[in-house]
Amino acid sequence: MPRLYLDNAATSFPKPPAVLDAMTRYATELGASPGRGGYAEAREAAELMQRCRERINTLIGGASPDNVVFTLNTSDALNLAIRGVVLKHPGKRRHVITTDLDHNSVLRPFNTLCDADATITQTRVPCDPETGLVDPEDIARAITPDTVLVAVVHGSNVTGTVQPVRQIGRVCREHAVPFLVDAAQTVGHLPLDVDADHIDLLAAPGHKGLLGPLGTGFLYIRPGLERHMVTVREGGTGSISEHDTQPDFMPDRFEPGSHNAIGLIGLSEGVQYILDRGIEELWKHEQQLIATMLEGLSPIDGLRLLGPPGVADRCGVFSVRLPGFAEPEHGPQQLSDALEREFGILTRSGIHCAPHAHRTMRTHLDGGATRMSLGPFVSLQDVKYATDALAHLAEQSAVGAAR
Repeated sequence: MPRLYLDNAATSFPKPPAVLDAMTRYATELGASPGRGGYAEAREAAELMQRCRERINTLIGGASPDNVVFTLNTSDALNLAIRGVVLKHPGKRRHVITTDLDHNSVLRPFNTLCDADATITQTRVPCDPETGLVDPEDIARAITPDTVLVAVVHGSNVTGTVQPVRQIGRVCREHAVPFLVDAAQTVGHLPLDVDADHIDLLAAPGHKGLLGPLGTGFLYIRPGLERHMVTVREGGTGSISEHDTQPDFMPDRFEPGSHNAIGLIGLSEGVQYILDRGIEELWKHEQQLIATMLEGLSPIDGLRLLGPPGVADRCGVFSVRLPGFAEPEHGPQQLSDALEREFGILTRSGIHCAPHAHRTMRTHLDGGATRMSLGPFVSLQDVKYATDALAHLAEQSAVGAAR
């Protein structure tokens, strides 16, 4: 049976051939650690890694490639941003804001900081229980004189809701509060401009929409903001090694240790694939897939789709509940198992590391939901096949219940 991969929200698959080719060439011909030697292979590896920064900076409309800090993944980038900002002024009262739709990669660092220090408090802004949308005015009302950071997930990994980050960013800029965006489900999928969207800190993975390998990611820091952040780890950088303190220039300030060179060189080709295709064209294709998915899901009797009902305010993430697969805790996984067993469709079921999002959607007590997520190599025919499969399983369960 052919396999249809619909778990791109976890990691994208397949990758463009150029990604694998670049990684193979590095492993077989270069092998050197970038910036850790003066010989030709080390210099070329450093140049290839710098090219990755430049390509990411171009894609997101950044001010400088040197403000693209490489990380292990989005969680790593978010921790770097959150702790870097919040721990800058120890002893001072600090207030942070996030939303009920955010991922544990934001919720857990916030909770850990608040538990460890009573001078740090947080507000979690509620979302619309049907669409998952946050009202920018609710963000504005939550800001206090002590607020030092607002963190918002751009595209929900549960509901597919795309938040109005430009409006939220404008609110934060008006209040002079740094704005951190978790773009795990949106970078590489849809157009994003850190300047126009008033984004101060942008955290994203390399292995999802950017089509690179696992173990890669980045944090973009608006130039100047790095002076208002502390480092959360220090070490060798290959630069000014005669000093035993961390460099104060970018990106070395936030990049101690040897890089995942093979991963970043592969990531560079994933980003180039997006630049060559054009982010507007890729987003147009994904919107066509979204419309086709919604059209196919809407007539399925009893199916519940989490998040926005239309193409607007949505990315290619779809979480569903289906009658007949409603056993507490295990129902969504049973649906995933049936989709794989009978149709070769690969999905992810559960709480998706976003417990408050599922509480908002009222799915937290019965196993969460079954998630299908799109990528650039998914076709309209693939989407129709998936919705037909769900319709078939819904009909099967209805017939079984009638007996």
